[in-house]
Amino acid sequence: MKPPVPHRRTPWVLASTTALAVFVAGLTFTAGTGSAEAATVGAGSYTTDRVGPLPAGCGEMSTNPRQFATANAPAGPIPTNDWWSSLLWKKTNCSYSEPLHAHPLSYQAFSDGLGFSATSTPTISGTATGVGEFKYAYSEDFRVGVTALGVPIVKVDDWSDWTVSPYWSDGVRTMRATIGHGLPFSYFQTSGGEANINPTGGSPTVWSNSGSTIGFTIKGHDYVAYAPTGASWSVTNGRITSNLAGKGYFSIALLPTTPTTEATARAQLAATYGQHAHAHITGTRVSYAYHQASGTVNTTYAFTTQAKEGTTTKTVVSLYPHQWKALTGSTPLTLTYPSARGRMKVLAGVSEFRTSMKYHGVLPELPAVGTGSGADLAQLKDQLAALRGNPMDARGGDTYWTGKGLGRAARIAEIADLVGDTETRTAALNAIRTTLNDWFTAAPGKTAKIFYYDKNWGTLIGYPASYGSDLELNDHHFHYGYFIAAAATLAKFDPSWARQDQYGGMVDLLIRDANNYSRADTRFPYLRDFDIYAGHDWASGHGSFHAGNNQESSSEGMNFANALIQWGQATGNTAVRDAGVFIYTTQAAAIQEYWFDADDENFPANFGHSTVGMVWGDGGAYATWFSADPEMIQGINMLPVTGGHLYMGYNPGYNKVNYAELVRNNGGEPTVWQDILWQFLALGDPDAALSKLRANPGYTPEEGESRAHTFHWIRNLAALGLVDTSITANHPLAAVFNRNGARTYVASNITAAPLTVTFSDGTSLTVAAGKTATKGAHTWSGGNANGGIDPSGSPSPDPSETSPSPDPSETSPSPDPSETSPSPDPSETSPSPDPTTTPPSNSPTRYLLPAGGLAAAGTPSTVTVAGAGGTNRDGTPHNPLVFTSTGLNMTYAGGQTTFDLFLDANQAVGNGVQTRVSYDLTGDGTFDRVETYRYFATDPVPGYEHYTQNTGLLSSTGALGNLSNGTVKVEVWSAIGVNPTTVGIGDQSFVKLPYA
Repeated sequence: MKPPVPHRRTPWVLASTTALAVFVAGLTFTAGTGSAEAATVGAGSYTTDRVGPLPAGCGEMSTNPRQFATANAPAGPIPTNDWWSSLLWKKTNCSYSEPLHAHPLSYQAFSDGLGFSATSTPTISGTATGVGEFKYAYSEDFRVGVTALGVPIVKVDDWSDWTVSPYWSDGVRTMRATIGHGLPFSYFQTSGGEANINPTGGSPTVWSNSGSTIGFTIKGHDYVAYAPTGASWSVTNGRITSNLAGKGYFSIALLPTTPTTEATARAQLAATYGQHAHAHITGTRVSYAYHQASGTVNTTYAFTTQAKEGTTTKTVVSLYPHQWKALTGSTPLTLTYPSARGRMKVLAGVSEFRTSMKYHGVLPELPAVGTGSGADLAQLKDQLAALRGNPMDARGGDTYWTGKGLGRAARIAEIADLVGDTETRTAALNAIRTTLNDWFTAAPGKTAKIFYYDKNWGTLIGYPASYGSDLELNDHHFHYGYFIAAAATLAKFDPSWARQDQYGGMVDLLIRDANNYSRADTRFPYLRDFDIYAGHDWASGHGSFHAGNNQESSSEGMNFANALIQWGQATGNTAVRDAGVFIYTTQAAAIQEYWFDADDENFPANFGHSTVGMVWGDGGAYATWFSADPEMIQGINMLPVTGGHLYMGYNPGYNKVNYAELVRNNGGEPTVWQDILWQFLALGDPDAALSKLRANPGYTPEEGESRAHTFHWIRNLAALGLVDTSITANHPLAAVFNRNGARTYVASNITAAPLTVTFSDGTSLTVAAGKTATKGAHTWSGGNANGGIDPSGSPSPDPSETSPSPDPSETSPSPDPSETSPSPDPSETSPSPDPTTTPPSNSPTRYLLPAGGLAAAGTPSTVTVAGAGGTNRDGTPHNPLVFTSTGLNMTYAGGQTTFDLFLDANQAVGNGVQTRVSYDLTGDGTFDRVETYRYFATDPVPGYEHYTQNTGLLSSTGALGNLSNGTVKVEVWSAIGVNPTTVGIGDQSFVKLPYA
């Protein structure tokens, strides 16, 4: 069985906010009064009283997340989950930033300026059959600043849809830069000294220096710096400087790869770029439109500029593959840039560009053309009947695992409805309703199964949280996508439940938190998790990794987009639906390019893999955060499988390639997550998938799956054939399939009136109210979207009377870490050599020493933490390194334990080191206080990272007090990952005890 999926990273703490009144969808939601602040939203509510750990970071971020933004920065909540988030949300580097991978350039902020990297050759590590990665890692060419500039903190002065403006000020000198996705140019405004370009990657070769323009090459990368008219550049000992003729602005461009290195060719290119060098970009903005009649999504990417001199207002940009392959109305230049996403193509002299993509539709579920009669129907109904007592099969009470259970129940309800199993459908719907009503109600004193809104951060956090959804704002689209999708299913069968004056408003808040679709709503950042220019989501809230931000489960991101389409369609909210269509269509294209590389163009030629489990800012990794098993590396980008995941079948030949790699890397057919992998294969070779399913009836279902759904999906694809992307429809819930040249047209009508759907080849299909229907090779109609419930809003059955309790034999509840923090179990730990008995000391700072002691700093050394063996060890020490100090007599001074562990996972991906600090106050052998901290997910870049107490407590027991002949023990182990991690000890890693 798969361990809990640790989709992300680290912890913070935030103070509670006051109650507020908000206005949305024409309804006023006002905070309640009393000891618990509750804001009502129709029949639901959320709390504005702090419930649990909240986001934080360096300094005062817990109460002031804008502390690293200037007064000029845009009002409203700070954006998170972006490519540049580490610049504003400082997690461990409290002064500057981690590398910012904008493409085609990467940047990093330092005290003296902005570093530039144009890495053009990837590094590849790992093997073609195991964990591996490719990286265009940050490797600095030069640093731009102002002479003598040095600041303690770099702030953020502005941001727009895909640009950001870091700002430096030391009281005398200032510098403001603007950088962004797809921008070959970087723009600067300075004061208080000369602009300087300081090469850090080797001496520059200057190939042109004429007037206000200088061209130079560092490490094979060609750059041009453009100063104002009347200014000049000088070169002294490799440093390039200019007084900018007192005008205080300039720009630098990275030139694209040219067919020739002749000086004349470079000079011509520098002149072409020079025409736009002083049209400084001041903002970027996306707009999109879903044209339902033609099944088309048109997107405009617009730039606003300021002409620093001259009249030119147009600029130069470079496009990612998913953009230039869908470009309309413009022709890209033949010149390109290498990047971690493949070739970026150049457009010169533009103020905007447009793309046009076909939307191929989603379905609530596949029609039962194969499972609607005969023995297959009998098998399916037997499988559904077995699920009635426990349709959710929830494995834990947090937002992620509750979401997985809701997703499972939604699939069951949809399928049961299609084949007329009203009893199972009712059980599944009641389970969804009961669960959502519970989570959507903030009762007085309630601290679990509740949502909390924090005004400072502009976020809605569900508790119990998981995988950093609270401390780092990770994965909100993953977790909430399941809630919204289940709500959409319930809304079809119980429209009254989904009204804004009932629970619809709470669903809308979840949507807006993860991806606020309204720029007018200032409670949440616009499209938080969705990177507009990159075309896909980012999972980490802070993005503080040397490799940039990352996303693992692209398919769970698509589950969110599909949920918006389904919810918007079910409730008549076209703004939500259209936002879902935009994200879905754009991200479907991005996944084909950057996770699957379906055209075999973007991954490095010698990478050796046809897919990645994770996309990073600087590359991709055949890996996950939680497992090295090929089934999970590949399967994490396939689950959950729903009628909204037909995009995985847009390139059916690729599905067979992907599955073949799995078998090769696994040394045979999959042994875990078979159902997920077979369902993916069914979108490319349904006959083979059905054969594998029938040959392996004893497989173990994945946690969010059921035998009924897997059989329904694979059996019906075997009848329908492959997704046909040559045809679109004028209805969002429609699709076309093709088996050996015979097409089947499918549409779902979730309204109370008949609907006629027209397809782009002229085929029309009339669908009765509440039905899914087909035409063509298969003619079938089934389902009742009103579920026998009066669409006017008659009350549904009382869940307390109709929804049986889960069968304990079918559930595996996960323990709540806040309630279970036992003392170390000797059977779970591997003792270290006898600890060094340290003499009594008044120093609370204790260094980790080679012999297993905790004392004053010693000889520099390193030790190795063994990998977790691919098993999740979160919270329980396994083969730990143990460091102990005994005979301690110290007075408790209040406060908390702090520590700084120096960790280096080298190039290993998916590692997470964890620590536990235990206090035996009297030396009697019983630990009176045990503190287990959340694990620290290391990046796959050589060099030490700092694991500190800022990751937050996972659990704690007991209380601190004075030490009298006491003992302190520190355990360090790998919570996740298969590879070892190096720990710097002796004079590096230390623990500071809260003692005088």
